Amino acid sequence: MFKNQLKIAWRNLKNNLFFTFLNVFGLAIGVGGALLISLYIYDELSYDKMFADEALIHRINADIKFGTSSNNLAVVTPPMASVLEKEYSEVQLATRLRGWGGMLVRQTNSTKNIKVNGNAFADPSFFKMFGLGLLQGNTETALQEPNTIVISESTAKTLFTEEQVIGKQIVLDNDEVYTVTGVIKDFPKNSFLRDYSMLMSMASNPNAKEVTWGSNNFSTFVKLNPNTNIASFNKRLQNVFTSYVVPYAQKTFAPTMTVERFKSEGNSYVFSTIPLRKIHLHSDRVAELNPNNSIQNIYILSFIGLFLVVLASVNFMNLSTAQSLKRAKEVGVRKTLGSSKYHLIKQFLIESGLVAFIALIFAVLVTFLALPYFNELANKSIEIPFLNPFFWISLLVFTLFLGLLSGSYPAFFMSKFKPVTVLKGGGKTTGTGGKIRNGLVVFQFAISVFLMGSTLVVFQQLQYIKGKDIGYTKEQVLVLDDVYAAGEQVTSFKQEIEKLASVKSVSLTSFLPTPSNRTDQSFTVKGRAVEDAVVQMQKWDVDEDYISTLNINLLAGRNFDPKYKTDSTAIIVNETTLNRLGINPTDAIGMALVDDSDNIEYKVIGVVKDFHISTLRNTIDPVSFRLSRRVSSKLVVKLSQGDFAKSIASMAGLWANVASEQPFNYYFLDDSFNDVYKAEERLGKIFIAFTILSILIACLGLFGLATFNAEKRIKEIGVRKVLGASISNIVYKLTLDFLKLVAISIVIAIPLAWFVMTKWLEDFSYRIEINGWSFILIAVLVLIISIVTVSYQSIKAAISNPVKSLRTE
Repeated sequence: MFKNQLKIAWRNLKNNLFFTFLNVFGLAIGVGGALLISLYIYDELSYDKMFADEALIHRINADIKFGTSSNNLAVVTPPMASVLEKEYSEVQLATRLRGWGGMLVRQTNSTKNIKVNGNAFADPSFFKMFGLGLLQGNTETALQEPNTIVISESTAKTLFTEEQVIGKQIVLDNDEVYTVTGVIKDFPKNSFLRDYSMLMSMASNPNAKEVTWGSNNFSTFVKLNPNTNIASFNKRLQNVFTSYVVPYAQKTFAPTMTVERFKSEGNSYVFSTIPLRKIHLHSDRVAELNPNNSIQNIYILSFIGLFLVVLASVNFMNLSTAQSLKRAKEVGVRKTLGSSKYHLIKQFLIESGLVAFIALIFAVLVTFLALPYFNELANKSIEIPFLNPFFWISLLVFTLFLGLLSGSYPAFFMSKFKPVTVLKGGGKTTGTGGKIRNGLVVFQFAISVFLMGSTLVVFQQLQYIKGKDIGYTKEQVLVLDDVYAAGEQVTSFKQEIEKLASVKSVSLTSFLPTPSNRTDQSFTVKGRAVEDAVVQMQKWDVDEDYISTLNINLLAGRNFDPKYKTDSTAIIVNETTLNRLGINPTDAIGMALVDDSDNIEYKVIGVVKDFHISTLRNTIDPVSFRLSRRVSSKLVVKLSQGDFAKSIASMAGLWANVASEQPFNYYFLDDSFNDVYKAEERLGKIFIAFTILSILIACLGLFGLATFNAEKRIKEIGVRKVLGASISNIVYKLTLDFLKLVAISIVIAIPLAWFVMTKWLEDFSYRIEINGWSFILIAVLVLIISIVTVSYQSIKAAISNPVKSLRTE
């Protein structure tokens, strides 16, 4: 019986190839798009779950508000780990990581460096904390001694030709010699350690031994005992502030500070924990070890995936019911010959299941072909788990369920046809059925309009970011990286670069106004009461050409001048620093600021206009410049208009003269700036891709309803033509009904998109105002798309021969 019904289903699909194609195409696109999103979400939710006891591992955060300054930090002070391990019974183990960026690395018997990105200092307990083993070396001793290092497997293969590398020595940044004491397998891509290649012993970092509670630089992880009450533990963490932070402040810069006074003045210092498994999607703090995603993006993509499936299902329903009048006589004949309602429903559901199965094959094919482009778009390396039987079973069950669910309404709808009515040429649908179909079309287009509006706002915000005055010039600025590899010749290299005709100015520095893991230093205004004299600000080492090279505006005072010996203890601050202290720029000149970390007194000689040093999600923080003659890592070159490739080639030649065996690394500052917003750009492009899919599926649904409507009203159209109605009049009347539905969807979707995207924009400290005209443009575009979609069926119905449609009357 089933085999026979399957043959009949296949024959029916072949006899209606056009609608079969539309059904299969719609379901395949919907399921394929949802499958891509599901693979992406599965990958995102898998982060950091590969570590042993990951459910017990938490990171310590610090939220500090002092005066008008506030910081949400992913790092804490050096002694925090030791205190937690010794004084908190809930803590089994504590370990620290100190991110250190890229480094130049070479063997001791070579002068040629390679650049290794992603390095950190780590405590000896690091391996025990995360349950990690070594391919070579002993986890218990690998990071015990100073100047010892564990390198990744890929780094070992790059540096050495030998397989066994334990005991080998390497030189970091042309400075210190480290002994390789371990080789570790490359960290997984879905790990917070994914970009790290070398782990240096924490004993090699002099700052790790400090007992200061005023400098937050260390990512600190704790493994808690099972069944620890997290809320209670977080509450007890505040004792660290009372017992350690306040006494440190009293000793160094605020002798009269008390806990009560600190809090009464509106300040706060709160420690908290975040589970390791939640960091990737729930943490966006200062000094994260790696850029994280946002759970909001996961929610958005989940809804898009769900919408695609629902759209495809709705489309299937509408296209199936559109064929109902064509199959009405078939139903009448079957019922006359004895087919029960149950058998008819079963037959139609088998057809739906068959369509779904065919769509599944094409959906997997679409996913396979689209995955490389999607990976590039999303910056992922996702693979389809072809060898996982659970994947195939789940996908098959889901798709068949979707097909049967989508086909259930048409099946029950058509099984209700009365034989006498349909065999006489009737078979008109009920008002309730029409309302349901219309509602489904409204729902489809509401989703599409919502996605279009959201996508537009994302791109408008990105354009605003890229075009906003950020307080410095990023265009035509070339950054030569790792120039310290030239050693003492870096100054002469700078001088040679300055002689190039295409070069306007050059500066040596280690700091750029782009997001980085920089931390604040505490400064006190000499001669003022402590309660209004402290400011947390960043301290950048620059040279006298930095301000002019980046075209930063000097509001008051002067720039650094090597002719003044006193400039070695001079400092230039930004507007925000003075705003926090309540001082205007002209009054600040000559003011003395004491660095609380080393007690050095600096004299303010200049004030620069505020410029952005992080993303536009954040407000501008206090920043200061200090004149430094220390070896810097970057040479910032302002270029004039011209052939950039030729200029870079000239610089590469000059570099070869001073450091022929060292890598010549460079990038443009505006590219570095744009990289910060890659996540938003990727999200925007993903929005565009799936918005196009949703519109395509919605148009298929609208086309199906137009077909259904034309079939249903064929006799009405015939009567109108006989009575003298013109083709244009009929097309207008048929089209107007659909435009009303689309207009309703626009009215529903635009306010919703406006509300949701207003919330999304709140994450940015600097943002656009949503423009109503943009949404009007979207509305017009959607109406045009709708007219084009239904016009074919409307015109076809309007030009049909009325004699043919009325011959049964």
